[in-house]
Amino acid sequence: MSVSNSILSSFRRVLWTEQQDAMTEKSPKLLATPLQSRSSMAKFSLPTADYSSSSSSSSASSSTSFWTSPRTPSRWSPRRYIPTKVRSTMTQRQAAVVLCLALALFVWITPPPSAWRRRVVHVTLPQPATSPYQVLQPFSPPTAQKNAPNPLKWLEKNSNNRYAVTTSSKLLDSMTPHLSQKPRAALISLVRNSELPGLMQSMRQLEHHWNRKYQYPWIFFNDEPFSDEFKQATQNLTSAKCYYEVVPNEHWSLPDWIDEGRFMNSLEYLGAIGVGKGWMISYRHMCRWNSGFFYKHPRLKDFDWYWRVEPDVHFFCDIDYDVFRFMRDNNMKYGFNMNILDDARSFPSLWSRTRSFINAHPELVHPEADLDWLLDPHNSGDYNNCQFFSNFEVGDLNYFRGEANEKYFDWLDRGGGFFYERFGDAPIHTLSVAMFVPKSEIWFFRDVGYQHDINRHCPPHSAHRCSCEPTVMDENFYKLVPLESPQKKPDDTCIRQFLGGHWLNKKHGWDMEGEKLFGGDGYHGYQLTGLEEL
Repeated sequence: MSVSNSILSSFRRVLWTEQQDAMTEKSPKLLATPLQSRSSMAKFSLPTADYSSSSSSSSASSSTSFWTSPRTPSRWSPRRYIPTKVRSTMTQRQAAVVLCLALALFVWITPPPSAWRRRVVHVTLPQPATSPYQVLQPFSPPTAQKNAPNPLKWLEKNSNNRYAVTTSSKLLDSMTPHLSQKPRAALISLVRNSELPGLMQSMRQLEHHWNRKYQYPWIFFNDEPFSDEFKQATQNLTSAKCYYEVVPNEHWSLPDWIDEGRFMNSLEYLGAIGVGKGWMISYRHMCRWNSGFFYKHPRLKDFDWYWRVEPDVHFFCDIDYDVFRFMRDNNMKYGFNMNILDDARSFPSLWSRTRSFINAHPELVHPEADLDWLLDPHNSGDYNNCQFFSNFEVGDLNYFRGEANEKYFDWLDRGGGFFYERFGDAPIHTLSVAMFVPKSEIWFFRDVGYQHDINRHCPPHSAHRCSCEPTVMDENFYKLVPLESPQKKPDDTCIRQFLGGHWLNKKHGWDMEGEKLFGGDGYHGYQLTGLEEL
């Protein structure tokens, strides 16, 4: 019986404690309200006259505690931060473990302070472009010509898509074409139906980075009619107008002055020695058409400027100015993106025929022409085989239609070099503009990131607008020259010979032969790499 009474007494004390906690949570004001129970009233009744001094002290203390809140325990407990319903089923040790696990989880998912600092710098302090226009012009003595074009000032004034096509400007140009100041220009491509996937890649990138803002038409050429699939797929990639043209048969066939047997022997020989595409008949026709027939096509008679676009190429950079306006307003005749070496076995007689043309027509050579950068003084003054990589070129159609270029092409064509050898349009265009155009009218589009096969160019300090890794100045110098080719390379890379000036300066104490002895190629001694801030 005594054990039962003891258990009952303990249960009452626990129940009493939980009631007090519940009252504290619900209404803190109740802590200062006396409990209306008989035992409590007896505990806090007024003292009688026969109380002792000790009972008086105890009664005063009890009376004071009646009107004040219960004293908070001095020891910290994690149970204070747990809801009451959960607290009744969780021990103090369990609560501490839960809080420790929560703290560990918080520390684990929160990045370190160093990451906070990096994120803030990256977002609020973007690195500005140090050379937004990437202007590199060939070295030339100061000109006395007044009002000469200044390409850098033009870019500063007309960039930020100043001439981008809007709905109102497009409507105005269509209503008053004779008053429009927009250049008569087009994007042109010689392409087959089977090359549709590669062309679509090229179109997507150029449209995204440039032409969707300027709406220049596309003109596609083929030696056979284009399929409906080709037409539909390409037109869906642009909001500009598209034209689909067939190359005239007389521009894509063997001329009557060519010996067919000798031509076939040439195909076999060049293929045997490993000259690139030297065995392909269609490649000979393509080189000939791109050299001297494309600008004669009837579709281009109403255009003054062209930008050549190949299938399977890449454009890496946003271009925020009208390329054709830039060419026209600055009196440019030809624009390139790479200046590299070609396989000399493709055109062994090209320079001798060019030299004979100069001797026959000296009056056609421009007074300010500069051929020195194309001649190797250490190789009897012969052509060094440098060329503007013509699968990217922007040009003046009226220049190619001019007397000098027409006579030069006809001279080479009559000699049979497109069929008995493998004359390419790249070296022919290079020699043409070098003879008939001053350097000041040839433009290096260094700001345009571009790739064709293994050759890639990417401008430095342009991460804000380009999706490529910057390339040094001499990146593509001799990539097109096979190892088995015996040709002698010039002492300086092609692009540096074209630019001249400080781009040819070498490091103090550097020696080409010394570099080659240690396994180098002999072209790493320049003071400037092309990645410096200009």
